[in-house]
Amino acid sequence: MNSKTAPSSETADDARRGPQDALTRSVLDVSAAAGQFIEYWGFKALYGRIWTLLALHRAPLSQADIADLLGVSRSAVSTAMAELLELGLAKPRDDHRHAPWEAVIDVWPTIAGVLRSREWMLLEAARTALEAAIEEAEIAATAQDGAAPVQWDVDRLRMLLAMTEMGQGFLKMLMALRMPRTPDGFQGWMGRASQIVARLRGGR
Repeated sequence: MNSKTAPSSETADDARRGPQDALTRSVLDVSAAAGQFIEYWGFKALYGRIWTLLALHRAPLSQADIADLLGVSRSAVSTAMAELLELGLAKPRDDHRHAPWEAVIDVWPTIAGVLRSREWMLLEAARTALEAAIEEAEIAATAQDGAAPVQWDVDRLRMLLAMTEMGQGFLKMLMALRMPRTPDGFQGWMGRASQIVARLRGGR
């Protein structure tokens, strides 16, 4: 009787299939992490998982291949692909019904659109409310005419307004940047983004 412990079926399968399958599992982990990240921002995790597979795979993938890789239904993939197409994050290789899909690598227009429609509008609502509060505070201070001071701190309202406007300025510069298509171009993009952050820090 052989006293050596037999390898598990998963280990034996890995040995037969080689490093390609180990790499695929690692990429699937990256895909899952991307899904969790965009889910935090209010999108469906499946969208991030699919986009990551398409972006990292050397060749376009069919919806059936995507469903098999992710272990989800083809109907779920079909729905997600329609949404990714609308968002400008993926596109079919051609007009054929079963054409494979590829990722749109320049995701920045979509990100900028989300920032514009959500974060920018939140800051704009805060800015408008702060301006109105400052105006009311100034009117109340004038009306007091030597009586007890206004109970709300106008200087801090102005400080919050300045912070909000600075945030809008940062978002505006960020949305104007374009995502490069090559690793070398990305380094330059990161350099420009770092310069923006440095200027903002220097202005504090």
